Amino acid sequence: MPGAVAGVLARAGVTSGSRLCCCLSGGVDSVVLLHALCEARDGLGFTLSAAHVHHGLSPHADDWLAFCRDLCARLGLPFLSFRVAVRRDDPQGLEAAARAARHAALAQVACDWLAFGHHQDDQAETLLFRLFRGTGVRGAAAMAEMEPPADGRAGRLRPLLGLRRARIAAWARERGLAWIEDESNADPRFARNDIRHRIVPAIEPAFPAVVPVLARAAGHFREAGELLDQLAALDEAACGGTMLERDALLRLDDARLANLLRWQARRHGAAAPSRNRLAEALRQLRGTAAQHPLRLSLGALACCAYRGRIWLEDAEPPVPPAPQPWCGEPRLPWAGGWVAFAPAVGAGLSRAMLERGAALRLVPRASGLRLRMAADRPRRSFKNLCQEAGIPAWLRERLPVLEVDGVPAWAGGIGCAAGFACAPGEAGIEPVWRTRA
Repeated sequence: MPGAVAGVLARAGVTSGSRLCCCLSGGVDSVVLLHALCEARDGLGFTLSAAHVHHGLSPHADDWLAFCRDLCARLGLPFLSFRVAVRRDDPQGLEAAARAARHAALAQVACDWLAFGHHQDDQAETLLFRLFRGTGVRGAAAMAEMEPPADGRAGRLRPLLGLRRARIAAWARERGLAWIEDESNADPRFARNDIRHRIVPAIEPAFPAVVPVLARAAGHFREAGELLDQLAALDEAACGGTMLERDALLRLDDARLANLLRWQARRHGAAAPSRNRLAEALRQLRGTAAQHPLRLSLGALACCAYRGRIWLEDAEPPVPPAPQPWCGEPRLPWAGGWVAFAPAVGAGLSRAMLERGAALRLVPRASGLRLRMAADRPRRSFKNLCQEAGIPAWLRERLPVLEVDGVPAWAGGIGCAAGFACAPGEAGIEPVWRTRA
């Protein structure tokens, strides 16, 4: 057991400088994992701690917390505990709500790796559970043995994922280990318990190796999912990056286009959109004239099409920030996107006029904004300017304005005011507004 665990840690690159935290429920799986990690630590030299999440769902929850605390005290390990409130009316179900609360709590642990006690039977049950719910390739990949740290989040390790539940329990009995039993694990009202206690045992007489075979299938699905992710990355690059070029994107067939948008949604931190929502978005993107702005709901995200670009953004976009000074930085963040300031010649804002300004600020659009876009034209209202520039309604409230000593000199998506425009051949600064970072 310690050898199998150490092998996973070595493949993950765990070294003497690594900080591991064992997610300790008190059940046999996590108790075995904790002891195996203690033994593996002697060879690899990493720092080890444990964390327990008190969900408050069982009348025995306080006893489980005390058990885990005492176990870590006997092993001489630092111990953290978290108390969470679980929504009992969560539309995804109590199990999903408890899982979400647990992971949110564990995300607070200062470590490089969180280690979980999931095993091969858990993997098989997870695959069946997701297939019964109509999952796609990525969902059928179930759990990974290793998820590297990313975006400031600790990595995740499942060192027991290749081992059967029975083998883990046998090792615990041989060592004389104590653990707790969660009575909810026998409750058939929970779908996973029904799979574990009724469905898998019903399959095993005909297919004795059903658990390792399902676990192996999850690995195949994972490989397929990784290839789809690689294809999405290639397609994104070919379509101009995060802000996708409309013409290039629509040359992809529906399957590749949907794969790319799902991949972008996950990178955005959102769940992949449903098949029906995605199909409707593709229908409208292909059936609407290029000059017509679109904002299509994909659930937590919206798919936006504007001026030859297509991108995903939060369905409830960030509000514009408070006014912020511009002191020559190459870019400033703005409402989930950014404004870049690129050197130019004969285009954009006059550098000389900007340098003469005492206070340059990026501000939200003020009520009553009017701009003169050419010396021989009258000042126009913000509404008229947006209509002429084709700026859709959903972008107007987020539009950035650059003020020079309180006077609007540039508005995102609209352009430069005539009084600040760069003359031909003159050194200038050209602001560029991107709605997504």
